[in-house]
Amino acid sequence: MPLVAHNDLPTFQRLRQEGQTILEPGRALHQTIRELHIGVLNMMPDAALAATERQFFRLVGESNPIAQFYMHPFTLQELPRGEQARAHIERYYDSFEQICSEGLDALIITGANVSHPDLSQEPFWEPLREVFSWAQENVTSVLCSCLATHAAMQFEHGQTRRPLPAKRWGVFPHRVIRTTHPLVNDVNTQFDVPHSRFNDISAAQFQESGLHVLVESVEAGVHLAVSADGFRVVYFQGHPEYDTVSLLKEYKREVQRFASGKRSDYPPFPDNCFKPRERAILDEYRLRLSAAQAAGKPAPGFPEQLVAGRIDNTWHDTAEGIVGNWIGLVYQLTHEQRSLPFMDGINPRNPLALDWIAETPQ
Repeated sequence: MPLVAHNDLPTFQRLRQEGQTILEPGRALHQTIRELHIGVLNMMPDAALAATERQFFRLVGESNPIAQFYMHPFTLQELPRGEQARAHIERYYDSFEQICSEGLDALIITGANVSHPDLSQEPFWEPLREVFSWAQENVTSVLCSCLATHAAMQFEHGQTRRPLPAKRWGVFPHRVIRTTHPLVNDVNTQFDVPHSRFNDISAAQFQESGLHVLVESVEAGVHLAVSADGFRVVYFQGHPEYDTVSLLKEYKREVQRFASGKRSDYPPFPDNCFKPRERAILDEYRLRLSAAQAAGKPAPGFPEQLVAGRIDNTWHDTAEGIVGNWIGLVYQLTHEQRSLPFMDGINPRNPLALDWIAETPQ
């Protein structure tokens, strides 16, 4: 079912232009289908703030036909912001106080840029712990993305992320290893997921914490895991919300950082992202940039448009399926107030008794 444009957030207009159905509030009020209110704690830096909004709104809006979705973005005051981003947040975002007062059915927590090896030294650390603690008591399920997963693993389970030898960057094949879990039991058993991170939480660390790994990759490690009760917290380590061109834009940004002297080495290609023709175009650009620098001339324009239209998206459908399953379970627990097939007749607010835990080996 569609998203409801309950305010004038530009993301709604952008998604409408892409062809997604967006309901106006007056029209939505006449729908007999139940509402779901989903919070998005957007911790991304200014340059990625609106794009991250769109990515998660899109993923939710396309994922499930059973409800109409009210999306409630908010952020943390402690995160540094520029003037334009602050104006956007003040106009379109809820405050955490509003969120607490009005309540949510589910919560998505995005990644964030960090500047300290120890996440507990970041300015968002204590405010994020406060939001997570509130959500544990008041929200049916929390979905953590990338850095949010690393933070939650540290403050909930004492598991600190570990630096990788090199940035894990690209699109990687994954396999479902617990096919009976309701989040993944009707999606492709093999699918791709984008990753973009310097640090990792290993499968062993998830398992030592009593959590359950559902999807992992030989190359990229764990993508999807769930809390011990099977549903209260969902952990993504990859970025299934990414647009088709997200990694290309990251690569462009790193090339521009090199060109401006903010990066000492020329960035490698993201793994499994560009085909030979596109690699050749980008290699040619590197030569042109080098020649311009040697001649003291401005950097040539990056050939984004020559590459963007030839990148394959091999992850979005499965991402929709998994998020759709998550939304479906949230809906049943919050609106139907009944036990799910994988629950043992217990209250939805209590840990879930999952039959698959006993039936599926680690």
